[in-house]
Amino acid sequence: MIAPHEPFLRPLPKRWIPREMTIAPALDPIDAGGPVESRYALLINPFYPKDANASLGKHVLTPTLALTSFAATTPESWQVEYWDENLLDGRPPFRPMPMVVGITVHLTFARRAYELADWYRARGAKVILGGLHVLSCPDECARHADALAWGDGVQLWPRILGDLETNKLQPRYVATYENDYGNDPSPRRALLPRRNFLTTTSLIATRGCHNRCGFCYLATDGLRMPYRMRHPQQVVDEFKADDQPYAVFIDNNLGSRRDYLHSLCAALRPLNKIWSAAVTIDVTDDPSLIRHMALAGCTGVFIGFESLSDQNLADAHKKTPKTGDYARRVRILHDYGIQVNGSFVLGFDHDRKDVFARTAEWIEENRLECATFHILTPYPATPLFRQMEVEGRIRHRDWTLYDTSHAVFQPKHMTPQELEQGYGWIYQRLFSHASIWRRRPEDWQAIPLYLAMSYLYKRSNRFWHLLIKHDLVNPVWKPLVEMTRLRHVRYRRKLAACEVSNPAPGQVVSAGV
Repeated sequence: MIAPHEPFLRPLPKRWIPREMTIAPALDPIDAGGPVESRYALLINPFYPKDANASLGKHVLTPTLALTSFAATTPESWQVEYWDENLLDGRPPFRPMPMVVGITVHLTFARRAYELADWYRARGAKVILGGLHVLSCPDECARHADALAWGDGVQLWPRILGDLETNKLQPRYVATYENDYGNDPSPRRALLPRRNFLTTTSLIATRGCHNRCGFCYLATDGLRMPYRMRHPQQVVDEFKADDQPYAVFIDNNLGSRRDYLHSLCAALRPLNKIWSAAVTIDVTDDPSLIRHMALAGCTGVFIGFESLSDQNLADAHKKTPKTGDYARRVRILHDYGIQVNGSFVLGFDHDRKDVFARTAEWIEENRLECATFHILTPYPATPLFRQMEVEGRIRHRDWTLYDTSHAVFQPKHMTPQELEQGYGWIYQRLFSHASIWRRRPEDWQAIPLYLAMSYLYKRSNRFWHLLIKHDLVNPVWKPLVEMTRLRHVRYRRKLAACEVSNPAPGQVVSAGV
């Protein structure tokens, strides 16, 4: 048993992190750049500082789809280029100077997005800002842009480029998310540097979530994202076209509609590939669906448990089973060979200083293969932000620190410093050799791959820097991914031979990724 006071017994050792993973590439204020090239669009994912407590490689497991989705709607007469500053290849290109620069803006890297926008605008490029921060803080963003894309950029990007060509650019473009999601084109993955990501097959089958938690960005004022689904065959075709053994579904909640997930699994099953996805724990209401997911290649799920307190979850308006039933539901997933990456939010109003030890102990007892932690963060324009603003608990508005690793509000039952200390402690505890071993799979045959994946993802921050810097992420991970896929293909053959009425099989496969 972990003593409640253990996280506070001693100062935490400072974690190593390379400078170029904390400081953005410099923008030369004197360099005039190259001449503006007509019909050349540059799409930028800005740099953000990495958290030394977490894995330094989590951002290269799979790419976000926003910019490649916009690129797919770019007219053929335009040249389009993708640049992710977090791949450590330096600052974005500027010779020749793009005619238009599209920058996605998130809260934590808003300052960097503004620096880039101001630099390019000063040299003749038109800058379009899009992303959630544009919706929550439009006036702030407008000072750094020629135009704002408010809402679904896939609908807006072609209109923006058309207006640029005719010198009729508007200051604001608005689109909702209520269109037929199945009409969206496939992301333009050919723009991605494949060696830089574990897999470039990021997939989205659905949009939206049946929850509207008060702390979640989906609860942002003005954001309406109805649950929309793409035809399963579209998803399968994208998976096949990218020619990767492993895909990550980046849907907010792939399991919001269980009938749809059943259909999707039926379509994915013949591929003999593997995948992971974010779901809510109530997906285990239907064990036959978990079996179907395993047969279709699901090796791991990301689950937002958020808290082990029913009071915290009720306050957050999260629709979820009782926390006392979490362990049984995790076991259902494990029984079908599906690993669990649990996400936990720390600092809710019913959390006291023992929350860190209790959470770590529960994770180890239930052998969660991976865990992710976040300090409760009141994002602007969410119900949580409004509540804390009224209560006078917002400490500052330095958006760079709204990264879920800093306490930007006043907790009720501990100091901000204690919340940050506990956050650092629980990451270091769960990343320790002892904890990784305690959480090993029960089946001994699954242990080697589990350890290999855990150590590469969790314990290899010095190694991650080299992999990212030298474009080696995919080459190094690929053998482990393929071993996991082959193991899972053998496992699902055995599972398919079992009758549905039989008891669930024991865990015989490691999800690994």
